[in-house]
Amino acid sequence: MVGDEQVLRSGDFLVDGHLTNAGVLLFSRNPTRFLPSARVRVLKIDGTQMQTARRLNIVKDKDFDGPLPEVVEEASQLIASLLREFQVLGEDARFRTVPEYPEYPEYPEFAWFEGLVNAVAHRDYSIRGEYTRVVIFDDRLEITSPGILPNCVTLENMRTTRYARNPKICHVLASFKWVRELNEGVHRVYQEMEELGLPDPEFSEPSDFSVRLVLHNDIGKRAPYMSDSIGPKAAEVRRTERTLSDAEVTALNLAESEGRVTTVWLMQSVGVSRVTASSY
Repeated sequence: MVGDEQVLRSGDFLVDGHLTNAGVLLFSRNPTRFLPSARVRVLKIDGTQMQTARRLNIVKDKDFDGPLPEVVEEASQLIASLLREFQVLGEDARFRTVPEYPEYPEYPEFAWFEGLVNAVAHRDYSIRGEYTRVVIFDDRLEITSPGILPNCVTLENMRTTRYARNPKICHVLASFKWVRELNEGVHRVYQEMEELGLPDPEFSEPSDFSVRLVLHNDIGKRAPYMSDSIGPKAAEVRRTERTLSDAEVTALNLAESEGRVTTVWLMQSVGVSRVTASSY
């Protein structure tokens, strides 16, 4: 049987009895002991801008620290739980999740997950004091990765130029089917956003030491569309309101006034289970 140490040596993760930086990031239980900035921070903001002091509007703030595969898995689970799903009303004025009336995700899962994986796989771990950050606003999702693009890659040629800043990390994460060559993943992010009818992803270098991906959920266009769908149908339902339960009436009021609802929002506002909320 091949021992752990032999596996680490064969992959050049253990040299002269010491873990390399890649070895620490991938296999150490506490990477930040050696690389203090090697963590992912996920924030959920109530609004479209981050406020401070008395107007602080951070509703979720969690750091993830550990072996990179665990960090990616745990951070992605939290991100998924913080994102919304949109539904449209069926012909009978009830929200549907059957194939004819699907739920629409706030963002394509591939787009934000690829952004997260790229951020941890290609970031510059020599930069101190900067974490990989995922910030979820009402109208967009931002992923910021410390480290500038290498000389061969620009914002203009990202979809056609391949590179890997940390090839050993990329190789291991590829075993999870997570990592692709950078341009392959970027190209598909564009495709996924387009297929969902959302704006193109935005890549930028907001500073001399970071790269940022911004995904827009196009909430400004989605909400009126949902409102237009809800308004006429809500009026029809009102004529039979006496046959509705109190929870159904509350859900209808929310839909009519807000122009859009999500399963999670109904669960929290009406106090019903996910199954019940999905059936409204």
